[in-house]
Amino acid sequence: MEDQDDKFAEIANASHEQSFLSELVEFLRFNKKWWLAPILVALLLLGALLMLSSTAAAPFIYTLF
Repeated sequence: MEDQDDKFAEIANASHEQSFLSELVEFLRFNKKWWLAPILVALLLLGALLMLSSTAAAPFIYTLF
């Protein structure tokens, strides 16, 4: 058990700081969770649309729908 703790501590100390986006892409790649990518893209686009709807661009966005 102690050997696993030492290995975990060694990996934790050796790891470098990653951005959220690079960590997410690494998670998708290593865990083969590519089916999450379209969901995340749709959520990001929805968030961008919500942010733009509160700006001066709102009248132009409403004409699209």
